[in-house]
Amino acid sequence: MKRKHILVIRFSALGDVAMMVPVVYSLAMQYPDVRITVLSRSFARSFFEDLSPNVNFMEADLKGEYHGVKGLNSLYRRLVAKQFTHVADLHNVLRSEYLRFRFNMGRFRVEHINKHRKLRRRLVSKAKSWQEPLPTSFESYLDVFRRLGFPIDNPSFVSIFPPDGGNLNMLPAAIGPKRSWEHWIGVAPFAAHPGKVYPIEKMEQVLARLLEAYPKARIFLFGRGRDEDQLFPRWVAQMPRCVNVGHYLENMHQELILMSHLDVMLSMDSANMHMASLTGTPVVSVWGATDPRAGFMGWRQQAQNAIGIDLPCRPCSIYGQKPCKRGDYACLNGISPDMILERINQILLTSK
Repeated sequence: MKRKHILVIRFSALGDVAMMVPVVYSLAMQYPDVRITVLSRSFARSFFEDLSPNVNFMEADLKGEYHGVKGLNSLYRRLVAKQFTHVADLHNVLRSEYLRFRFNMGRFRVEHINKHRKLRRRLVSKAKSWQEPLPTSFESYLDVFRRLGFPIDNPSFVSIFPPDGGNLNMLPAAIGPKRSWEHWIGVAPFAAHPGKVYPIEKMEQVLARLLEAYPKARIFLFGRGRDEDQLFPRWVAQMPRCVNVGHYLENMHQELILMSHLDVMLSMDSANMHMASLTGTPVVSVWGATDPRAGFMGWRQQAQNAIGIDLPCRPCSIYGQKPCKRGDYACLNGISPDMILERINQILLTSK
């Protein structure tokens, strides 16, 4: 009998792919005789390469080798040669739809994610005609595998690392060992869209007060980009116990190792929230234009650690890309540093 082999497709942004990890891991654990291959972009390799013996990773360069219809046809031929028996499309966009069409023509067992677009539109509509939480991305992924014939009972994922975290010896000496009296705090102050970024001057107040309250704490600044390159050197100069992670760490795997040793991560609704969640680290997340009810909270993160304020216009966007109709981003400016510090303090009090 042909061994079952599931192809899992998701090409999107880092955070969405990270949310696959707990589900794919739980699938692999519950069905150890089933082969699983994750098809995604190159950055996702760190998530899946060592996840489980029956999980493989396959990179798809959609901007190069597999660009356009011709490239997708080439990718399909390569995939068919892998002898998959089931296909789980966890993306459901034009590219994955085309691959799904080809697999359906070949009479493979194929299922795709329900993104609940209608409910999303109602959640962010002016009338706010839907206020209940939408199914989470994790629940939507689980539903795909259930319809494929692989129901997953009680997902078992805790962390991509052992209980004591990743190997700190793999990090540069500047990160150093974590001493028993230290608090390690991660801060990722940026996100892809302005509607998801807490005002920088207020975030600076949060950092200063954390360092004052925890004189033996180290704060690790996460994020790579133009905004980080401009801001982080200034913060490090002003607050020497801050560490610019991007200056020392070479890749995402090293960042995940460091995250696994944090006592708490402070992030926006961003990929860093999901990355920290995959290491079992508690996350205090800041929500402006977006809202956890849309289904994008980090894996097993506590609702009380998701900080946002009630406004008639909020949420106004599922992904945070829409400009503020009020023009003042009250959803972010209305969050005080005290609200953030209170949640971080509660976590740190129980971490030692």
